[in-house]
Amino acid sequence: MSQNPPNLRPDLAQARVPDLARPGQPTIGMVSLGCPKALVDSERILTRLRAEGYAISPDYRGADAVIVNTCGFLDSAKAESLEAIGEALRENGRVLVTGCLGAEPEYITGAHPKVLAVTGPHQYEAVLDAVHQAVPPAPDPFIDLLPPAGIKLTPRHYSYLKISEGCNHKCKFCIIPDMRGRLVSRPAHAVLREAEKLAEAGVRELLVISQDTSAYGVDRKHDLSPWKGREVRAHITDLARELGQLGAGSNLWVRLHYVYPYPHVRDLIPLMAEGLVLPYLDIPFQHAHPETLRRMARPAAAARTLDEIAAWRRDCPEITLRSTFIVGYPGETEAEFQTLLDWLDEAQLDRVGCFQYENVAGARSNDLPDHVPDEIKQDRFDRFMAKAQAISEAKLAAKVGKVLQVIVDEVDDEGATCRTKADAPEIDGNLFIDEGFETLAPGDLVTVTVEEASEYDLWGRIEG
Repeated sequence: MSQNPPNLRPDLAQARVPDLARPGQPTIGMVSLGCPKALVDSERILTRLRAEGYAISPDYRGADAVIVNTCGFLDSAKAESLEAIGEALRENGRVLVTGCLGAEPEYITGAHPKVLAVTGPHQYEAVLDAVHQAVPPAPDPFIDLLPPAGIKLTPRHYSYLKISEGCNHKCKFCIIPDMRGRLVSRPAHAVLREAEKLAEAGVRELLVISQDTSAYGVDRKHDLSPWKGREVRAHITDLARELGQLGAGSNLWVRLHYVYPYPHVRDLIPLMAEGLVLPYLDIPFQHAHPETLRRMARPAAAARTLDEIAAWRRDCPEITLRSTFIVGYPGETEAEFQTLLDWLDEAQLDRVGCFQYENVAGARSNDLPDHVPDEIKQDRFDRFMAKAQAISEAKLAAKVGKVLQVIVDEVDDEGATCRTKADAPEIDGNLFIDEGFETLAPGDLVTVTVEEASEYDLWGRIEG
């Protein structure tokens, strides 16, 4: 399980589709917190509600009720969720709670007893039942139209594609299997059909997500699904190939997130070298010292991981590697932490995130001995991030003068904010265009020459 950086919380999630309520139409607002997997859950809930005739409100006051989709992985995320629930109660008064923190209903109602209902993660039917009870539907099939791709909370040009729920790992610091259950993979044809609809709706980048993308299909014994006159196996390699072929000739970017470093990951690298999927792997390594990994109940194979990284780069020199790490895990000694820094020096990862260890209610790591004092955790975090920043700065400096394809995310009076193939939205860096951007629009793919670099971002000029 990877610890994923939370999305910045919007005041109220806004759907892609302008949604002016007709007279008498019930209206729902949505606050979506947490990781992209939770965002997909929010999109599914809103799509179902929109199909039933509900309008989607972009503000609190215009909603008959507000759904808060919560995050409950860390104590800090729980606090943010409680704060969001409180804000929705103050601004609207009629609030339904769902998501990961919903697995602890007493925790929520203890802080906010006035919420109308609490449901757990991916309990779509329960959420709909709660909405029906709070705000009865009033559908009009002649007016209430649903876009083919459903309701999306991301910009029009990219979309998250969830391929499975749950996780079979038993990491001691994680309670995701308790909240979301064991791995449940979607059939391959269902994933591909959704991807096709998204591409037809104008999506230019698909971000493949799950708790463990590498394990996709294990629970289904990698069964076959009918797809366009042939059969496709429920396996990440086969799925990635099909997704890449879906975008052949249309410049559809396919980006893989939360990929565990199983041996079969090496089979994805040729697909990246061929250009079928982006040369980008988001892999949650978490640590490098074998004893720390053992206490985490993670695979302790840091040395072999370095060999795998070298092989990936040999077969696909353009590959970008992103990962997340935990510092200050119970029992982590200075020597173990130094091993992590030395490993980072060798691995030279392109994009790195870091968390200071926190106890999570229900996690087995809470009971481990030798918890690290907060001041030492902060010191190690600072040293780790200084190392990661220096690596990032050097890698980006080496891109000055290179010609890259970028996707445009936003355009305003000052310029265009873009991303390269090495950058996932919201968690990685940006490339900025300050001149000649006036004709650009979000979703455009343009070629630029990199002119300047900082620790995490690039600046470039449009070619041609």
